[in-house]
Amino acid sequence: MKLILTEDVEKLGHRGDLVEVKAGFGRNFLLPQGLALAATEHNVRAVESKKKKVEAGKIKERDEAQALAHRIGKLSITIARKVGENDMLYGSVTASDVAEALAGHGIVVDRRKIHLDEPLKTLGVVDVPVKIHPEVEASVKVWVVKE
Repeated sequence: MKLILTEDVEKLGHRGDLVEVKAGFGRNFLLPQGLALAATEHNVRAVESKKKKVEAGKIKERDEAQALAHRIGKLSITIARKVGENDMLYGSVTASDVAEALAGHGIVVDRRKIHLDEPLKTLGVVDVPVKIHPEVEASVKVWVVKE
């Protein structure tokens, strides 16, 4: 029996895949659970059309992420902190601080997408990677200066 999966099914396939299964499995499990559709000509065309729309949406999203990455790449942000002896910071500069500084420039990025190996605890300039999209990563120059 040929079916089109409407949801990901473990050990069988992903959404939109055309699969061949035993008739009993299809009739008694996949179809009643809403996990699959019969592979009629109409359903196959509908799924292909939907896949194209989703793919076009992904391409548009990636292009927007690349434009944002270009804006972030041009940016240089300055974060002022109090320092003690030997120019060591009293606190540290974290991903949240970098996200707030980016928001001050009109760029909203979730702090979890800013990848700092460890918080910045010294003065200086650091390139901080920002993962905007699964395929797009930018780098922002962060200046940590005395307050």
